Amino acid sequence: MTHPVRRVITGHDAQGKAIVVSDGPATAVRTNPLRPGWQSTEVWRTTESPARIGLELEPDPTAGSHRIMPDPQGTIVRVAHFEPDSEALRNLDPDTSRQIFSAMGNAQASTYSAGGRHPLMHRTQSVDYAIVLSGELYLVLDDEDVRLTAGDVVVQRGTNHAWSNRSTERASIAFILIDGAFDADLAGVLP
Repeated sequence: MTHPVRRVITGHDAQGKAIVVSDGPATAVRTNPLRPGWQSTEVWRTTESPARIGLELEPDPTAGSHRIMPDPQGTIVRVAHFEPDSEALRNLDPDTSRQIFSAMGNAQASTYSAGGRHPLMHRTQSVDYAIVLSGELYLVLDDEDVRLTAGDVVVQRGTNHAWSNRSTERASIAFILIDGAFDADLAGVLP
């Protein structure tokens, strides 16, 4: 079991002074039976830019079904834990890969086809800041792999990619996802 992600939410009192509104474990913890050992904790979500900041704290924006993508002009902060890649994961078929992404709310993100580089290859129209918190992961791209360790930061700009844990230890990574849009020039050359 992974240590829960502590979420401290700040706000303002009636006089405008900074206060802690909530301090406790983030409650939107998700797993996927098709991907044993994987766990994702959604910490916060915004639905517009600029994000509204008011006196009243809105209802928990992470409640409800899991979605891999932020809302239009929105953001998501999540922490994910990846167990070492298993033999079963390495041998997933394209249909099961799509089912995994479907369970995360975006079956269309899956780009894996038979003979592909990694069964969890996917692409999203977002800019993602990925910060490795612990362990070791590989960022798998179309033609290259990049080894990442704790403290490394990836700026993922709508690329086809997957995350692969080739070590023997669990790895943790924080993601900040920002809604994006492909330029017409790029959209015209994407497979």
